[in-house]
Amino acid sequence: MYRTGAGAGRGQGPDGDMYRTGTCTGSPFRLRRKGIGTCPQTGAAALEPRPAGDMIAAMPRPAKNASHDISTLNEKPLHAALKRHISRAYDEHEVLVDGFLIDIVRGDLLIEVQTRNFSAIRRKLTTLVAEHRVRLVHPIARDRWIVRESADGRKQLGRRRSPKHGAAEDIFEELVSIPALMGEANFSLEVLVTQEEEVRRQGKARAWRRGGWSVHARRLLDVLESHVFETPADLAALLPDGLPEPFTTADLAAGLARPRPLAQAMAYCLREMGAIRAVGKKGNTILYTAR
Repeated sequence: MYRTGAGAGRGQGPDGDMYRTGTCTGSPFRLRRKGIGTCPQTGAAALEPRPAGDMIAAMPRPAKNASHDISTLNEKPLHAALKRHISRAYDEHEVLVDGFLIDIVRGDLLIEVQTRNFSAIRRKLTTLVAEHRVRLVHPIARDRWIVRESADGRKQLGRRRSPKHGAAEDIFEELVSIPALMGEANFSLEVLVTQEEEVRRQGKARAWRRGGWSVHARRLLDVLESHVFETPADLAALLPDGLPEPFTTADLAAGLARPRPLAQAMAYCLREMGAIRAVGKKGNTILYTAR
């Protein structure tokens, strides 16, 4: 086990990162602030190990540090539950690949779970797909229950079912950040249609729009469907039947029976992917045709 004691302290490594130094059963080594590793003698979990002093150049740095256990440290409940749902017996979890921490590694497939905000991992995905097969997993709640709790979370104050219902085509609201990735042979997308709880607590200043209630956590109740999209054509299959030729985003919204902003996001993504193309305008409205 790592312990501080005689010889423990801090220092700056050759790469500019700050290190804590200590001993592990008598063997000196350095621990980085980030990354997961093991003690070179005992295999005990520690931050990424580096040998002390002149031994740095003599020992290789491992490319990956992995575990078959599902780590939930600092994870939101929904993210952790989705990882458990999609995991298989021999998957590796929390693996460092090309400088990025990957949720799940299954053979040569890297799996990332992202519950919202694809733009936050755009650089990560773009870098990884150049050399690796990558699958992005995203949940969409068909059914959601709103749970209100006291500020300390000890008491449930109410629970109601939301009138809003999601569907697979809602994925386009997130895909506007990364539409070009669907054209990469190494990239695929998995949409999980779920039931979930949204836990809200009162007291956050930024939650004035909800009367002082803010979202504290999302909890997975069930996974109803799974849809895997590997090509732009797979996503184009979500276009509704009976669209006129050519069609507008107003036609698309009517066919989906969904708001026009979603239809506009869908048209933008499919156009960027090359699944549909613009063929002209009717006034200020763009006309599209499916390829």
